[in-house]
Amino acid sequence: MKKIVYLIVLVLLSGHFAMAQEEAPVEKKVDKPVRAPWESGTLVNHQTSITQYKNTLEMVISHRFGPVENGISDVFGIMAPGANIRIGFNYSILDNLSVGFGTNSQKKYQDFQAKYTPFQQTRENTIPVSLTLYGNAAIDGREDAAFGVDYAFSDRLSYFSEVIVGRKVNDWLSVQASANFTHYNSVDSLLDNDKIGLGFGGRIKFSPQSSLTLELGVPLKIESISQHTSFTNHPKPHFSIGYEVSTSTHAFQIFVTNGLGILAQELYMYNTNEFDSKSIRFGFNITRLWNF
Repeated sequence: MKKIVYLIVLVLLSGHFAMAQEEAPVEKKVDKPVRAPWESGTLVNHQTSITQYKNTLEMVISHRFGPVENGISDVFGIMAPGANIRIGFNYSILDNLSVGFGTNSQKKYQDFQAKYTPFQQTRENTIPVSLTLYGNAAIDGREDAAFGVDYAFSDRLSYFSEVIVGRKVNDWLSVQASANFTHYNSVDSLLDNDKIGLGFGGRIKFSPQSSLTLELGVPLKIESISQHTSFTNHPKPHFSIGYEVSTSTHAFQIFVTNGLGILAQELYMYNTNEFDSKSIRFGFNITRLWNF
C-alpha cells in the first residue's frame, strides 16, 4: 500500500514540475548589430553606412594631391600645386545619429552635415541590410569677385543628400550602394543646378587590420530635371581604389582617384577628369576617434 502511495505522489510531483517548466517564460535572444561592417565613417569620398557610437568624436583629415601626369618631376603629383585639403569633426549625439562640420581648401567650402542610421544590419539577419541617411549644406567661402556683379549670399550655397544601403556579406567583404541628389543655387549656364547620382562602394578585408577599398560615383544625365534643353559640361564618373589599415581608434586610407573634390557635391557636379594616366591622383584620409 505504501508503495502505491509513493508512486502516486511521485507521478503528481513530476507532472507539477513538467507544467512549471512549460509555463516558464522563454528568454528571447537579442539580435545585435553586425560587427564592424566598415572601419571608418568615410570610404574614400563617400560616407559609409555606419555611424559611430554615442558620445564619439570623429576627426577626419582628407588630402588630394595633384595629378600624376608630370611623373617624377613633381613626384607624381605630390609636389604639384592645386592640392585639396579638408579637416572635419563629427560628433555622435546618439548611437545612430551624428552631426559635423568641416572646412575645405577648395573654394574655401565650409560644410555642415548630419548622418542618421534608422536600421542596422543584425548578426542573425533579422535585418539583412543597414539603411543610412546623409545630408550636408556647404558655403562657398571665396571672395565676392568669384560670383560676379549680381551676386547674392544664396549663390554660395550647395546641398547634397544621400540614401545608403549597406551589407556586410561575410567577415572579409562589405558592400554598399547609394542614390544621391546634388543642388547648387548658382552654376555656370552650361551646367544644371541639380544632379542625381548613384554611388557604389566595397571593402575586401585580407588581414585583421588591412583592406582593399573600391568606390564609384556616377552622375546621371537626366534632361528632365534641367531647365535647359541641353548642357554640355556633364561631369565624369569618379572612381577610387585604395588600401586601408585600421585599429580600434584610427583608420588610414591611401588611394588613387580621378577626382580633386572631397565634398560629394563637388565631385558629382564638377568632376571633369577621366580615370587615366594623366588625370589620376594620389590621396589619403586619416580618421581618429575619441570616446567620451
